[in-house]
Amino acid sequence: MDRTAQLTTRATEHPIAYDPPASGDSLHVRAARVLAANWTGNATVPSRSLYPHQWSWDSAFIAIGLRHVSPLRAQTELETLLAAQWGDGRVPHIVFNPSVPLDAYFPSPDFWRSATAGRTAGAPRTVQTSGIVQPPVHALAAWLVHRADPVLSRSRGFLARVYPRLAAWHRYLTHRRDRGGAGLVSVVHPWEQGMDNSPCWDAPLARITPAPARTFRRADLDHGAAEDRPTDLDYGRYVRLAADYRDGRYADGEGEFAVEDPAFNALLIASEHALARIAEELGAAGTARRARAERLTAALVERLWDPAAGMFLCRDLMGGQGLVRERSVSGLIPLMLPGLPPEIAATLVRTLRGPHFGCGDGPGDRTRLVPSYDLLGEAFDPHRYWRGPAWFNTGWLLERGLRTHGEPRLADTLRAAVLHLADATGFAEYVDPRTGEACGATGFGWTAALALDLYHDVQGQPRPQPYQELVKGAREGVSSAVTGTFDTSDEGGDRR
Repeated sequence: MDRTAQLTTRATEHPIAYDPPASGDSLHVRAARVLAANWTGNATVPSRSLYPHQWSWDSAFIAIGLRHVSPLRAQTELETLLAAQWGDGRVPHIVFNPSVPLDAYFPSPDFWRSATAGRTAGAPRTVQTSGIVQPPVHALAAWLVHRADPVLSRSRGFLARVYPRLAAWHRYLTHRRDRGGAGLVSVVHPWEQGMDNSPCWDAPLARITPAPARTFRRADLDHGAAEDRPTDLDYGRYVRLAADYRDGRYADGEGEFAVEDPAFNALLIASEHALARIAEELGAAGTARRARAERLTAALVERLWDPAAGMFLCRDLMGGQGLVRERSVSGLIPLMLPGLPPEIAATLVRTLRGPHFGCGDGPGDRTRLVPSYDLLGEAFDPHRYWRGPAWFNTGWLLERGLRTHGEPRLADTLRAAVLHLADATGFAEYVDPRTGEACGATGFGWTAALALDLYHDVQGQPRPQPYQELVKGAREGVSSAVTGTFDTSDEGGDRR
């Protein structure tokens, strides 16, 4: 049986969360082919040409979709990533494939020097990684992967093995990255937040002296149009920040760039709720995890909510502790949080539907998918990476958020747009938010995976959605008695 057939053929011995019929010409099969083509044997690359290694939050999103065609591969995806975790708990944003030539991607392993520069921080010796991180979607992904096939998950001890690593990952973020002192996590490089060249970074980056262009070669321009990618000036600043962090032996607490980002912190909160469910599945109580999620939600509102903007904004910690007055899709992502105050959730929905993002179900709406940046902003560009184009992972997150806060009609509209545009563009990396024109790479991993997830959702299966179960548990404060297997206190979380 070939690889695509293996992925598209349903295993009968384990029940899975969703199970629509997969006809030969269905989106299910087309998306599964993308995931099969990008599979390396133990992980999935985002794109064979542009991104030939394993990326952290890509793998989390990919696992969420991959669980519908192979729960075992979805588990393996996350296990491979977490095997490269550093001793201090950080999960690196890239795990490098040693069979890929060094010049296929920049910054390459010889730039990051993880084994030497990261030795003090506990970088692994047997695999090469980057030294920065990406948004913590992993616990949420692990819970959803478990729910896709609980029998297989329990037989392999999947949650018992990944829980201590996920707990250490969250502990690293909350203990080592609270640069503002108010509880929220700070990113120390634009690549960590995942929305690399967002206009939200323009002011914080303006203070950074760029690395000279002659000191690096951009491999991304070999595969992507220059007008769609970050500028050379921005790239020079990215390289400078990364090199300084490396030369400081990846020590946290210093550096010229530190920003509290709403999406990064919202994803941490969502994953704290997921860790609570995982702890309960393992026989412990999720009470401490949910309490932490509530505290982080309160800090998110206190620090980053801006009533005048009608959304959350980034806070630049190195520029006078001020909010960055740019509207990015990042500021809408907290809509996915079940503990968000109802009035704030309602305001976010109005902002999403309003002139700045133009997303809705009426004839006057101006976008086909949620743009990554304010349609009315001076820096808006419908094709240049995160400065305006629409991305499928943020569409997936917002679709979940709309359902969480009682907006099923708008969620249905957004889901239909994600499914149509993903399929029509050959699972493009991102699209023009107004026209739906494909941009970046095609056959993109998380686009196929998340379209697959929504495709299974739309089939109307009678089983409850695992994410909605997570939300329900968070709202009701479900917990179970501590059995002593795991420590879920604020200072703990690892196996005893």
